[in-house]
Amino acid sequence: MKALIRTFVGGALALGLVASAAVFAQAPITLHGAVQFNDDHAFNRALVRFQELVVKYYGKPVNFVLHKNSELGLEKDYFAFMNQGVSVDYGIVSPAHMSTFSKAAPFIDAPFLFRDVDHWNKVIDADTLKPIADEVAAKGDVMLIGFSGGGTRNIFANKPVRNLQEMKGLKIRVQGAPIWSKTFAAIGMSPTVIAYDEIYNAIQNGVISAGDNEAAGVEAMKFYEVAPNLMLTQHAITIRPICFSGKTFKKLPPDLQAAILKAGKEAGTYGRQLESGEDSKKLEAMEKAGRLKLIPFPDKVQMTKLAEPVLADYAKEIGATEIYKKIKGM
Repeated sequence: MKALIRTFVGGALALGLVASAAVFAQAPITLHGAVQFNDDHAFNRALVRFQELVVKYYGKPVNFVLHKNSELGLEKDYFAFMNQGVSVDYGIVSPAHMSTFSKAAPFIDAPFLFRDVDHWNKVIDADTLKPIADEVAAKGDVMLIGFSGGGTRNIFANKPVRNLQEMKGLKIRVQGAPIWSKTFAAIGMSPTVIAYDEIYNAIQNGVISAGDNEAAGVEAMKFYEVAPNLMLTQHAITIRPICFSGKTFKKLPPDLQAAILKAGKEAGTYGRQLESGEDSKKLEAMEKAGRLKLIPFPDKVQMTKLAEPVLADYAKEIGATEIYKKIKGM
């Protein structure tokens, strides 16, 4: 009788464990994303679209946890986390933060590289950036699954700058990628690398006089409070890859992997349309509200000519000459 009871209890426990395992196996996968900004920012909206599309194409529940407002640090931190396979599974990251694994990556976001938004879209749609995405994936174990961005970068300063002569010696914050320091120095400015979240205080305290950003960034970070003069230099159009951790990706079921790749490409296109379409409207709204003074800048052609030799030399230095030629030839 005791043996029979033991058999019964043992069988019940085994069935319970099997049932628990089945429930666990069916539990939705949880993926963590990160963004520096709030709900209204184009980056956040592009990542929300990505999440929606993944669920649509996967056809099964997925738990997405999107950490906003720099809760998990800055973009450079997100990329490091994705490379390590911890904390962040997906996010939007500036190419400047990928230089450790690909010297060519920051080059696709370089100033004076694109003539206008149409040229920029043409380059992305032609898959011209695939060699760089392949290199980042191979060396950094982070996949570039879509290309968002589309903001036109202008220079904002605590004093008006109306031409190249007045721009001489301007103390300006630049991104960490060397190409930014090189091109801005060639134009005659005095560039210095400062963390993104330190720009406001650096201008306020007189460490620098200026920075550059797209309209969404100027608005979100309230740079207009310390630097209300915005020069319409239109010197760069941003490329902001939607990234996904390679280590996380490899652990996912094949049908979810396929959904992520498809959703990433579509969400990138959505993000580009969103940000490029809103850019000028945001500047006009800030000017109308008295936050910014928009200053025409007639010397953009001269700026570009001064920067072009630097771009060509740098492309050669990092082995990106072919990509540079393709971009310029399109």
